[in-house]
Amino acid sequence: MQSNLFEFLGLHGVFIITEIIIVFAMLHMLYQRRSPTSIISWLLLMVIVPYVSILLYVIFGIRKRPVKKSKSSLHVKGVGETAGKVNSIDGILRSNGIAGVSAHNSFEFISDNVKAYETLMDEIKNAKKSISLSTYLLKKDKVTKTIINALIEKASEGIHVRLLLDSLGSYKLYFFQGPLKKLRKAGCEVHFFMPLLRLPYQNSINLRNHRKIYLFDETTLITGGMNLSKKYMGPAKDPRQWGDILFKSQGDAAYQYAQIFEADWAYATGSALRQAALPVKKVYGDAYIQVVPSGPDIEGDALFEALISAIHSATERIWIVTPYFLPDETLMLALRIAKHKGLDIKLITPKQSDHIVADLSRSSYMRELQEEGIDLVLYTGNILHAKAILFDRKAVMIGSVNIDNRSLLLNYEAVSFAYSETIIGEIEAWMKGFIDNAETRMPEASKLRRIIENFMRILAPQL
Repeated sequence: MQSNLFEFLGLHGVFIITEIIIVFAMLHMLYQRRSPTSIISWLLLMVIVPYVSILLYVIFGIRKRPVKKSKSSLHVKGVGETAGKVNSIDGILRSNGIAGVSAHNSFEFISDNVKAYETLMDEIKNAKKSISLSTYLLKKDKVTKTIINALIEKASEGIHVRLLLDSLGSYKLYFFQGPLKKLRKAGCEVHFFMPLLRLPYQNSINLRNHRKIYLFDETTLITGGMNLSKKYMGPAKDPRQWGDILFKSQGDAAYQYAQIFEADWAYATGSALRQAALPVKKVYGDAYIQVVPSGPDIEGDALFEALISAIHSATERIWIVTPYFLPDETLMLALRIAKHKGLDIKLITPKQSDHIVADLSRSSYMRELQEEGIDLVLYTGNILHAKAILFDRKAVMIGSVNIDNRSLLLNYEAVSFAYSETIIGEIEAWMKGFIDNAETRMPEASKLRRIIENFMRILAPQL
């Protein structure tokens, strides 16, 4: 009898504690003013898998954690800002504390895998003082072995070399750091952003550094969507390489990316924040660029606001290139309204990405766009990993941000808005290359698949 009583109390005790935790999670979401969609998706997950989902919420469910003293809010400064607001995008960003548009930047668009590799290697070879690289993923392969050897050679020459890797994106190197020993022995500083092995309440595994910032002598910047691996670049064409983009720049934009790198480096290493070097000269080119970091170290959601505003303000076209398309309802509504206004809207995305869960989750959104008459451009080559959005003939956004909840509202990211006609024209021509001969219709789905796709849409805000 006593044994049965203990079993009864134990069983109901676990149930009651679980319910209490779920209530506290609900209160936490309400306190954070989370969207109804986000709250419902989390509560649904807690109903389906109550014990596992609670742990997942503690690890993954918190967007804007209080930052540590060593990681203050990021405020990127500019030295060559234009006097007035260039357009509505610039205005929204400035009102959110983002530095205004800077003129006189140089800009070189890179959409070729071999050209990306050659440019990176040339900048490493020609660096005279410092090399600072930050990437989400560095994978051990033949291409990165060459890159690492080049970094070792530069460090042996007395060049200051720093390498910042995301511990989740580069998890194999995080757990097995043997390949990094030669780098460190040569004097290269190598650190990982946001350690994985922490207690749940101390863990920020959900908040990853997805920024790609490659700086040389604090004057030359290479950035965009490419990580460091043979999937993204190499000395020769390879049909297995992914489609992606970078751009090279000097000027105020490079200075602003250097500030982002220094803030991330100080946080990851626990060292004092080092001030980025000011641009050496005032004029490097004729490109108008606005640098926009986003993530937990930015107050508010400036980038997301700017995207929604740009969609509503567009009068001609919106062309989106993204490998993953998991938008929230606000963005979907903005695109539907834009289509009803008669705009040319295109979603350029791989027919199949590298994540089956993402493909299942995005299908429901893509079918909805198709039903609205929005053009789908399904890239049938190897995976298209590039991220860019063209707004009319006035602005283009390029960087590390995917069109999904994780990139737009969770990860540490960085993008650039470019407002120069030559840049817009060059990226428009690149996008047109995908449109010709592309598939334009989603494959028909069975009733079961449609149910699965729509169910995954409920969970999409957490992916």
